[in-house]
Amino acid sequence: MSLPTMTGVGRLTGDPELRFTQAGKAVASIPLAFNSRRLNQQTQQWEDGDVFYIRATVWERLAENATESLSKGMEVIVTGELRTERWEKDGQKHERPALLIRSIAPNLAFAVAQVSKDAASQQNGNGQGGRPAQNQQRPQGQTQRRNGPPPQDDPWAVDAAKGYSDEPPF
Repeated sequence: MSLPTMTGVGRLTGDPELRFTQAGKAVASIPLAFNSRRLNQQTQQWEDGDVFYIRATVWERLAENATESLSKGMEVIVTGELRTERWEKDGQKHERPALLIRSIAPNLAFAVAQVSKDAASQQNGNGQGGRPAQNQQRPQGQTQRRNGPPPQDDPWAVDAAKGYSDEPPF
């Protein structure tokens, strides 16, 4: 029997804490809160409902990326396996629910993210740095980048000096 898997939208209640095992593997603890909000039909105001707090753990490269990218207060979308952590302290047995995160990302409904591949993920063995080889076909719907400057009237053009644009194109 496998552990239950959950996918949900939560909020970080603290910054991720990165540490390393004796074997050198990265592990990060991420405190999360999930809450239910309801629209009160009488007042037409949103009200907070029950809150579920959970300590999440993420490993290896994902732990390093999450620690670098996420901070307290951010709303995130997570997928992972629910577990029970058990320990003994001062002769008392304790347990609490825990989440082993398999994927985590900021909720772009409330944040803007600039995504870039990390160096470790680009080394996938084909020597192409994560890009398809020249003789491989692209999946349908993907377009090839043009070389050269963007057209003068392109509202999505990027400032080459800064690498991004501060202004929205509308």
